[in-house]
Amino acid sequence: MLVQQTYHSPLGDMLLLGDEHALRGAWFKGQKYFMAGIDEPAVCASCDVLRQTAAWLDAYFAGKRPDPSALSLDPHGTPFQRRIWTMLLQIPDGQTTTYGRLAEEAAQRMKQERMSAQAVGGAVGHNEISIIIPCHRVVGTNGSLTGYAGGIDKKRKLLELEHTDMTGFFVPKKGTALF
Repeated sequence: MLVQQTYHSPLGDMLLLGDEHALRGAWFKGQKYFMAGIDEPAVCASCDVLRQTAAWLDAYFAGKRPDPSALSLDPHGTPFQRRIWTMLLQIPDGQTTTYGRLAEEAAQRMKQERMSAQAVGGAVGHNEISIIIPCHRVVGTNGSLTGYAGGIDKKRKLLELEHTDMTGFFVPKKGTALF
């Protein structure tokens, strides 16, 4: 049975979703792909997984850097999406990578000649566990702060919270970052 709980973050309310075993989702309310693919109704309640997630987020927003591996995570997606989400967990705190670099790394790991940065971007954008699986650490090759389902302002604030060097980054005039 899925249970849900609202988490009041400094950047806006989030919905946490899980079961007795693992965290299934953590979305900013109203973000793109909010609860996409969740067919099972969730009961408003708390459980150990959601309490642990809330404590993790409390520590994160307090400026500490909790380890995502301390949480049991179970995002649902295609094998390709799950592979990309695992790669996101390897981006160090306070650092960024690009969709192109992720695509190159994914191609190497999958023993393919090349991989589309757009395909990688689609997987990154469908990440069900915001912040904990750090999709906000992926930027455009040219420094564009693009592609965060929670919105560009949240992406910028998360990177600033992590003391990321923002030199060279910019908000695009139009595109996927501005929803």
